[in-house]
Amino acid sequence: MPSITGRRQSLSLPRRLVGDLLHAGRALPLVTFERRMRLGPVLDARKRLPEPPPWSLLFVKAFAIVARQRPELRRTFLTFPWPQLFEADESVAAIAVERNYQGEPGVFFGLLKSPDLQPLSEMAATLRRWRTEPVEAVRPFRRCLKYARLPQLLRRMLWWCAGSCSGRLKTNYFGTFGVSVTASGGAAALHLISPVTSTLNYGTFASDGSLDVRLHFDHRVFDGMPATRALADLEEALLGPILQELQAMESPRPEWSRLRVSDYVS
Repeated sequence: MPSITGRRQSLSLPRRLVGDLLHAGRALPLVTFERRMRLGPVLDARKRLPEPPPWSLLFVKAFAIVARQRPELRRTFLTFPWPQLFEADESVAAIAVERNYQGEPGVFFGLLKSPDLQPLSEMAATLRRWRTEPVEAVRPFRRCLKYARLPQLLRRMLWWCAGSCSGRLKTNYFGTFGVSVTASGGAAALHLISPVTSTLNYGTFASDGSLDVRLHFDHRVFDGMPATRALADLEEALLGPILQELQAMESPRPEWSRLRVSDYVS
């Protein structure tokens, strides 16, 4: 049998970034809960829009609405100098975005502060910039590349300091929760590794408008029943304020884009 030939390849910056993320996330004892949500009305309302906001943003905003009333969803576990929890005053969403960088696909991460207070139109415009502008022109992506260029030992040290020592740093650099979605490609992960307390993903819609939504969470921060209630509240938020905002977007009135969650949630 002839020998197999090949060649070595250096790790690209996107591959370094993902490697660092997995290294930081493997220490978290993540547990996954799943809920089948009946989102037919949201699906229909979104279909009626000429430029509907991405599903990922609907979940981002809905989860932040839930986290406003459930502080455990804004907490993170710190290990240094002793085990403790840090509770952020606001939600910060970390959104995974696939971009082509120097001839290969890579995953970059953008942060949205207080998405529960932002109109979906503004969030969609931000996500559109992340997806279309040159990678180096997007500030959060540029920061990802900056740290990926550092030597591995220094990168891992910085990741550890940000993730273990300071709740403010961890929130500002990693967010309070994440969303990583591949459903548009027809497949979804059953398990995720993440450096943040809570990460959402979901599958593809069934013919009846139902959708399997998964919450991957750090069991040191909260337990199974709070996770179950959070998923139930997430479905209510999608069928409540998120649906109302989508219906408002059908109106020709220009003022819909100025709606805040306080305008339609008592």
